[in-house]
Amino acid sequence: MDWLETGLQALAETGPSALKAEALARRLKTTKGSFYWHFDDIPAYHAALLELWETRVTAALDIALERGATATSKLRATAQMVAECADDMTAEPAIRAWARDHASARATLARVDAQRLDLIGRLLSDIGIANPEMARIIYATSIGIADLSEDHPGRNTAAIGSLVDLVLALR
Repeated sequence: MDWLETGLQALAETGPSALKAEALARRLKTTKGSFYWHFDDIPAYHAALLELWETRVTAALDIALERGATATSKLRATAQMVAECADDMTAEPAIRAWARDHASARATLARVDAQRLDLIGRLLSDIGIANPEMARIIYATSIGIADLSEDHPGRNTAAIGSLVDLVLALR
């Protein structure tokens, strides 16, 4: 496991306080000097960590779009992919919490949110739904549903699919 993977795991498990050179070195069973061999300082490490997360969640959107052949199926897959990402798969809940107090995390999250909202809005528009609030409703629900416990895997993802179906039925 490398420094960035360890950082995402530590962030998800412990929060931003775990993103310190010494704490990360202990997790990796190496020295703090090794950290500084790879990164100039903690802000540089944070920037690399946020870039990795942003790259991964952006790639997840591309995968979601490939799942669907029509705007409707792409919308459903996109909303479900956001829900899956928000379900701790990529440390998203921890990134969101960190963004409350960390300017770089906030800026990264704002870019990700804007990209996802834009995509959902465009897909809705392609289907004939022009109300921009629908994109926000689907997106917010996709993010927030991760906080609901699941009594069986996939239940939250299926619920997001049902929300998309409901929105589509309103047109």
